[in-house]
Order: sequence, then structure tokens, then C-alpha cells
Amino acid sequence: MKNLVDGIIAGAVGTTALNVASYLDMAVRGRPASSTPEQSVERLAGAGGIGLGTGEQAENRKSGLGALLGYGTGVGAGAVYGLLARGRHVPWPACALALTALAMVGSNAPLTLLGLTDPRRWTATEWISDVLPHLAYGMAAAGVYERT
Repeated sequence: MKNLVDGIIAGAVGTTALNVASYLDMAVRGRPASSTPEQSVERLAGAGGIGLGTGEQAENRKSGLGALLGYGTGVGAGAVYGLLARGRHVPWPACALALTALAMVGSNAPLTLLGLTDPRRWTATEWISDVLPHLAYGMAAAGVYERT
């Protein structure tokens, strides 16, 4: 149970680092926020027959639920890592790479399955925009996991 809780805590910190890196990238490059979280919510709600309301109310729900999906992915990746590590000491670089990979798969696999993105068609800039925030996630989460 301790490994699971440690992973959840590490995942929460990693998610904060990912968000900071993403917002910093938006500020530096002047790029807009990604619309894929809201699109994911819309697709999932439609598939589940769940109404989100109309107009501004629906847009606000998609925005809020999209952000929550991101937090869930980050915390979930940390939890999975905690369960897989089972108290074994993993060197920090390997831990950071494993957490980066878990977060990337956890966020991109559902988007790919929903037909919202196709990483095979990403440009180098798009890959960098995805890898760097996830690397920030992995490094921060690994640092916290190692300390717990």
C-alpha cells in the first residue's frame, strides 16, 4: 500500500511539473492550449450517452473535465509506477524515464484510440512539445518517489 500512495504523491507532483512546463511553453511560444482534452471529454461523453449541456455550460464542463482527465492520468501513471516498483530501488534516471513513458502512453494512447491524434504523423516540433512536458513530469515524479 505504501508504494501505491508514494506513486500517487509522485504522480501529483509530476502532474504539476507537466502543467508548469506546458504553460511555460505556451507563454514563450505564444501557442494556444491543446483542445484534445476537451475533445476527449466530448467523445467519451458521446460514447457513454452522457449529456454535457449546451452552449457555454457544455464548453465549461468539457474544459473542467478535460483538466481532470489530465490530473487522473498523471496520478494514475504514478500509481502504476508505485505498484510496478514494489519498493525496489530503481536508479533515478531509469525511474524518470519509466515515469515519463507511463505518462506519455497514459495520455497519448487514449487520444489515439479516440481518433484525436496520430503520433505517427507528428512533426518534430509536435514531438518536442509532447516529450518535454512529460519529461518534466517524469523527472519531478521520480525525484519525489525517490524521497518517499
